[in-house]
Amino acid sequence: MHKEAFLLHQLPLVAAEHNPDALALHANGEWLSYGQLAVALRQFAAGLSSISVGRGERVAIYLDKRAETVIASFGAPAHGAVFVPVNPVLKPEQVGHILRDCDVRVLVTSSDRLAGLVAELAQCPALRHVVVVGPSPAVAGPGAVALHGWEEFMSAGGSPSHRSVDADMAGILYTSGSTGKPKGVVLSHRNMVAGAKSVASYLENCGDDVLLAALPLSFDAGFSQLTTAFHARARVVLLNYLLAKDVVKAVAQHRVTGLTAVPPLWIQLTQSRWADGAGSSLRYFANTGGRMPLETLKSLRGLFPQAQPYLMYGLTEAFRATYLPPEEVDRRPDSIGKAIPNSEILVLRSDGTPCDPGEPGELVQRGALVAQGYWNDPEKTAERFRPLPGREGGLVLPELAVFSGDTVRRDDDGFLYFIGRKDEMIKSSGYRISPTEIEEVLYGTQLIGECAAFGLSHATLGEAVAVVVTPPPGSTIDLAALTALCRERLPAYMVPARIEVRDGPLPRNANGKIDRKSIATEFRNSAPTSP
Repeated sequence: MHKEAFLLHQLPLVAAEHNPDALALHANGEWLSYGQLAVALRQFAAGLSSISVGRGERVAIYLDKRAETVIASFGAPAHGAVFVPVNPVLKPEQVGHILRDCDVRVLVTSSDRLAGLVAELAQCPALRHVVVVGPSPAVAGPGAVALHGWEEFMSAGGSPSHRSVDADMAGILYTSGSTGKPKGVVLSHRNMVAGAKSVASYLENCGDDVLLAALPLSFDAGFSQLTTAFHARARVVLLNYLLAKDVVKAVAQHRVTGLTAVPPLWIQLTQSRWADGAGSSLRYFANTGGRMPLETLKSLRGLFPQAQPYLMYGLTEAFRATYLPPEEVDRRPDSIGKAIPNSEILVLRSDGTPCDPGEPGELVQRGALVAQGYWNDPEKTAERFRPLPGREGGLVLPELAVFSGDTVRRDDDGFLYFIGRKDEMIKSSGYRISPTEIEEVLYGTQLIGECAAFGLSHATLGEAVAVVVTPPPGSTIDLAALTALCRERLPAYMVPARIEVRDGPLPRNANGKIDRKSIATEFRNSAPTSP
């Protein structure tokens, strides 16, 4: 009898039952078969059982891309817990916020990362256990926190795990919000499995595919490389790259057939040297995280004439949203396409009525991929996840759709085109960056009086971070010291590319708040060139 996955961890487990010897995951220089991966997932789930992790409790994973990252990500939901992937480029203060925000009970990390987290972990009252990958840590955990070595934890054994259904939480992915600290998007098993099946269907993934996981696994499109590969019983190669040439080498070495990336990486790849035949194995390349420049698309099609291009758009709040089929790329290369399978995209006016073709409106998504809301944030959840107007009046429990905050238009053929964002989020290198979060770090340096952060159009990044600051009263600004502290306290993609000093105070809006929009408009109009 053919088995089907309904829960996240069942994606690799079903593949293992089909063919346990098939290769699943390349990491740390070695391959794991589906059978080996299945054993490891069950061992990790048993480890959580042995330390009495309850149903729905959160397990954070703060590691680079490696086998243990994947084992913990699928092993936690296999136990009935919730995995929380933390971007490895985040600084300790940002990691601490995530751990506190969702009351993480177990943290999986490495000894070197743990050393930098000790002060933050002391402020995480819900944390009880840290599982350490690699060498034993040189530091002790805070007070009530027990440290476990990976090998010890994986051999602990435990009672059977909790029973789960597809409506249960599987993971929480943190994404920057327009009002400051990152928000946790709660994704169910159903969200993630439906996403895997939908994406694999239009990319036509199969058991012969080799997918390269170059994007962060804390990013929905990055984690999707795992879920789509496991659903299709394909192979996935984990890559922690420093330079674009590392991606080129991995594509050639592993005969990669599917590569998904963000525009800045695609631009770098077109500027890299590809040896004859290095990219000949690619069956498709897919773009996400912002619009790909037309010249970059042309260059990629020249580099990989045999590969099909897929232009995609997605929300963390719904995992994936739209794609443009390869056969439409020549006719409408600036389109984000149509809804992915098992999803519906609406373009609505502010009163909830549908927009006419060509009329700008808000992109609204409904279907099995719509998330369960933001963790512990009822106000933001109610703002973004709302019932659709004009639905059946007899439906007592209304269906919730996600209102993206993005403005789009639909042409006469039903294809969608991105226009802009309602909020002030900065989109750089595929990341959504909160200007408020950057401003909080700047204020924390105590080197400035006031500040405003915003995005500037950038040829390779999409947008670059710019900041206008004023000096503290009666003082001046040490730009070198301010820049150094930004690099120390912010991940590289959030560090301002431009800092301009102005006399204060900065302009205010009608509510008395610093008018970030007017400052950004003035800056753009006066800036001589793009960064």
